[in-house]
Amino acid sequence: MSRVYDFLKGKFLISDDAIHNWRFILFCTALAIFMIACSHDAERKVHQIAQLNKEVKDLRSESIEAKKNVMKLKMKSAVEEKVLPLGIITANEPPKKLKILVEK
Repeated sequence: MSRVYDFLKGKFLISDDAIHNWRFILFCTALAIFMIACSHDAERKVHQIAQLNKEVKDLRSESIEAKKNVMKLKMKSAVEEKVLPLGIITANEPPKKLKILVEK
């Protein structure tokens, strides 16, 4: 019972061999501070990863929408509408091949 009473009064901090106790207490304090700092750093990284995943998701959907718009612009009907004001119309006949003969 007297050991518990001495502990509660803090005699282990002021006795002759208290330097060993203080070293251990300071080590435990430094270790606790280090663990808290690592925990905060890990949480910050988790939030950063979540934000980057959201950004990737948004950019992916934006990319898909851009591809959809490009596909619409490449369709024959869309091209015909764009060049109609320039007076260009589609041909009714298929294209003909030209053969060039070079004589030596």
